[in-house]
Amino acid sequence: MSIRHGLLALLDHGPRYGSRLRSEFEARTGTTWPLNVGQVYTTLGRLERDGMVEQRGTDASGRILYALTDAGRAELRDWFERPVDRESPPRDELAIKLVMAMGVPGVDIRAVIEGQRQHVLEILREHTRQRTRAMAAGSSHRDEVARLLVLEQLVFRAEAEVRWLDHCESRLVREAEAAATDPPA
Repeated sequence: MSIRHGLLALLDHGPRYGSRLRSEFEARTGTTWPLNVGQVYTTLGRLERDGMVEQRGTDASGRILYALTDAGRAELRDWFERPVDRESPPRDELAIKLVMAMGVPGVDIRAVIEGQRQHVLEILREHTRQRTRAMAAGSSHRDEVARLLVLEQLVFRAEAEVRWLDHCESRLVREAEAAATDPPA
């Protein structure tokens, strides 16, 4: 997740102070990815160092305001135009866990799969409930629509994981059946 680019996008609306950026980021993402205010200020410091934001005075309460620079606007435009790289995905703990479990004696891989499936189904039910509530609220406010998009992405991701777990289990069953029918070497 690009906090850096998310902050640049929020600053495109005008100068903001750190805790307001945190609040707006969380509102826009439906609080799915909460931010630590220290993380926001660390990122702002790096953006300032890289010439993408600059301090632009203070507000009435004395909080430092940060504003987007031309370099920051150019970086933001480039980010929106650039596809998200999916060729080198981050390490997936579940995939690693399953492939490692296959080589450890005494581990019931099907139990591992079933435990994960039950966990993901519960998460899927919760995301679906949240999505249903968000849709029933029917707000066309930009933050609510953004929250709905995030919830739908979480639902689709959970559904895909359940399908993948089903596939893993089917493959293991086929492999076990094939091994049982193969003559000994």
